[in-house]
Amino acid sequence: MKNPKHKIIFEGAELAGKSYLMSQIYDYLEPKYNSGHKTLDGCHWFNCDVGIFGTKFGQTTIMKYLELFEEINDSNVMVEKFHLTEAVYQKLYNHQDFDFSKIEKRLFDIKAKIILLIFDEDEKLLQHRLNDRLQLYPHYNRIAQKPADYIRQQRLYLELIKKSQLDYLIINSSKLPNPFLVDKILEFIREK
Repeated sequence: MKNPKHKIIFEGAELAGKSYLMSQIYDYLEPKYNSGHKTLDGCHWFNCDVGIFGTKFGQTTIMKYLELFEEINDSNVMVEKFHLTEAVYQKLYNHQDFDFSKIEKRLFDIKAKIILLIFDEDEKLLQHRLNDRLQLYPHYNRIAQKPADYIRQQRLYLELIKKSQLDYLIINSSKLPNPFLVDKILEFIREK
């Protein structure tokens, strides 16, 4: 079976459910395309934002990862947060616009696609998700925000996705788990 070499970027505001849905897609792609050589090489999963986007190192990080994604041309790659996140964080936290058009040209050349996860603008839902995250990751309390701030993030993602030249799919992930969303993503990347 020929490997389709998916390059999938999962974007969206914090608390949108990116990690959860990525884990579901990974569990589909990795075993399907695994070489059987005792490594998890059927799909590579990168979490690119570990306190870097929105800082002076954000754009350099994107360029280095982009070089890596171009090099890994015979494998599936999933990326959790990338250029749209850098643009959102630069706008919200540094009041700067980030032109991602050149990055998108290179992403287009490797046939990258974006999955933008959104949630209902429901502050109770977001507070519940925030509480869950704080239980799992107490250190997140240092950057935790009010639900209205995550809604503001999401609105900016929705503005920026309209400027993208990549194929993209917007998924409402307010209700998780939801196998229908996994099927919808797999259809979008032409796996079903």
